Amino acid sequence: MISHRSRGSVTMNMLLHAKCFQHLVRALHKDYRTATPQNFPSYESMKQDFKLEIPEYFNFAKDVLDQWTNMEKAGKKPSNPALWWINGNGEEVRWSFEELGSLSRQFANILTDACGLQRGDRVIVILPRIPEWWLANVACLRTGTVLIPGTTQLTKKDILYRLQTSKAKCIITNDVLAPAVDAIAPKCENLHSKLIVSQNSREGWGNLKEMMKHASDKHTCVKTKHNEIMAIFFTSGTTGSPKMTGHTHSSFGLGLSINGRFWLDLIPSDVMWNTSDTGWAKSAWSSVFSPWIQGACVFAHYLPRFEPTSILQTLSKFPITVFCSAPTAYRMLVQHDMTRYKLKSLKHCVSAGEPINPDVTEQWRNKTGLDIYEGYGQTETVLICGNFKGMKIKPGSMGKPSPAFDVKILDAHGNILPPGEEGDIGIRVLPNRPFGLFTHYVDDPSKTASTVRGNFYITGDRGYMDEDGYFWFVARSDDIILSSGYRIGPFEVESVLAEHPSVAESAVVSSPDPIRGEVVKAFIVLNPDYESHDQEQLKKEIQEHVKKTTAPYKYPRKVEFIPELPKTVSGKIKRNELRKKEWKIV
Repeated sequence: MISHRSRGSVTMNMLLHAKCFQHLVRALHKDYRTATPQNFPSYESMKQDFKLEIPEYFNFAKDVLDQWTNMEKAGKKPSNPALWWINGNGEEVRWSFEELGSLSRQFANILTDACGLQRGDRVIVILPRIPEWWLANVACLRTGTVLIPGTTQLTKKDILYRLQTSKAKCIITNDVLAPAVDAIAPKCENLHSKLIVSQNSREGWGNLKEMMKHASDKHTCVKTKHNEIMAIFFTSGTTGSPKMTGHTHSSFGLGLSINGRFWLDLIPSDVMWNTSDTGWAKSAWSSVFSPWIQGACVFAHYLPRFEPTSILQTLSKFPITVFCSAPTAYRMLVQHDMTRYKLKSLKHCVSAGEPINPDVTEQWRNKTGLDIYEGYGQTETVLICGNFKGMKIKPGSMGKPSPAFDVKILDAHGNILPPGEEGDIGIRVLPNRPFGLFTHYVDDPSKTASTVRGNFYITGDRGYMDEDGYFWFVARSDDIILSSGYRIGPFEVESVLAEHPSVAESAVVSSPDPIRGEVVKAFIVLNPDYESHDQEQLKKEIQEHVKKTTAPYKYPRKVEFIPELPKTVSGKIKRNELRKKEWKIV
């Protein structure tokens, strides 16, 4: 359950203490069969035999993608495309690795020639699931420019913050967001190049589709060191603005081989479909690096929003073998009549984004004959723990540590706790820092330093390990809200709420929801002038204000007006107290 920042995974049932929850899980647990892995004999052998050498120089485009092109040309690879894209309206794109290489080199030439970008310059890419998003990823790799992805739900204010904070020199987006960029561009002194993916021209923008027609496909990939910054992912915090998480060419470019080879268990004949939004690190995980490391096909469906019928029809119609989606998606899918759909090609299902309920995994298994293999990680990491083929699945457990990390449960002083005791989930970083971990929070040394306790990186999540070595999630250590796979920092929502004239102060916490797992709830203290207003109407006004001011997925689906907020003696809001009330934790 990769949390899209990072420190946050979600508790699937925060009203149960972890050990009580385990008893519930055991009651639901039946004899889960084990699937045979394609890439390794067993979990034990995987952990014992795993070794990955990190070369001094590494570039994913040259050292992985171009090598698959060579294999393709030599007839040593199945005829699977590298990228298979559909939009639901009959349009379809199928690129071989050779075609992906040629097109991405054209794109790379546009970045360096027309845009004047140099190695290390930062490029913000805000595009939906369209083929150009994948080309932008590879073009940035080839040029050594630093990719900064963003969700298409970002507002003008969100984009301004990201441009100013990152000092990005180039932005790539579409017709929908171009007006917002134009409105704030004068405030972004570093921004000098704008590329639009559109059928129409726009003043001040380079039209990518037109430029691609004239760009050369001759390009020499830069020689990047393995530890150079490759990408930056913005992540929301609980007490401040979004932070920049830095990843190197090896941390994801090589580190995600853990995910591709072991958790997803991909081989070149596989077709992998990951439904994650292009703005999140999960897309880097399962829509770029993990499948292409293994030479598998990346399948993509341009869906503006998750629609269960479309998902099931696509799984039936296309030869998708591996499917990855958030638990919210699986919850929605099992509520449909699945008997009308034959998922003939599907053989491996994984879940990420938040913990998945044991009853959902049971229903999915009964309806499809397939287990759901849950994984846990963060924007800062590759897979931390996972359920792997060949392992017994304990529904509700995050599984066992991946080969990349030495994972422990720690007390407040950094001491390792024994099985059964709850503590902080940590990854050993001393004496040797594992390669699948982020480098630092860019321009924020104090935040970076706060993640280390003794010899361990602290994930910000709490859990425990049972006697069999399985890890169980208990709760987040911070206030991050995970709703339908989106991660939401309360500070961001509270800041927007403060701009509404009716709001004197507010506190935002997670609240349970049967479909989304949890949703945003705002506790609001009204300004005196608004106390006599119609509260239902006021709720709607406040919700619309948040939707318009920040990314719509952050708006509070629940609003409660209260006379005052619980606070500490020093005046800090006790969000934890409000959250416990919501989840009925005593």
